[in-house]
Amino acid sequence: MIQTTGSNLAGVLGVPGVDRLRVHTNNVMEISETLGIEAARTALIRELNTTLADQGLEVDDRYIMLIADLMCSRGYMQQIGRHGIAGTKDSVLARAAFEITVPTIARAALGGEVERLRGVTENVIVGSNIPIGSGTVDLYMQVSKRR
Repeated sequence: MIQTTGSNLAGVLGVPGVDRLRVHTNNVMEISETLGIEAARTALIRELNTTLADQGLEVDDRYIMLIADLMCSRGYMQQIGRHGIAGTKDSVLARAAFEITVPTIARAALGGEVERLRGVTENVIVGSNIPIGSGTVDLYMQVSKRR
């Protein structure tokens, strides 16, 4: 067994006699670069579950998988924060809801961005029906005047 501070996954995998199936690192970015995005997704799920379990938290595996899928959906690792997934949303309000509200809205106003209210987050913020489920249906009724 070799245990290190820091890692060099590609280098370790190249050492003669190392069992490639038993090599482990918690560096998800390095796994992505060395073994690909699917291996990184699997490692991300494992690391998230381990971290949450260490804190005594139970989170459904499907939620963890959903987060990992979102982080890996573009073929490379993305963070959830304002410099990653949340920061690339088209909606001004969705971006502002995540972090740094005032600068986000000010930048959008200076840039002349228009909020279209198409997503869940922005509709919840303004108190409108959300565009899913019954919020996507308009009901029209034609009343017959026969008696």
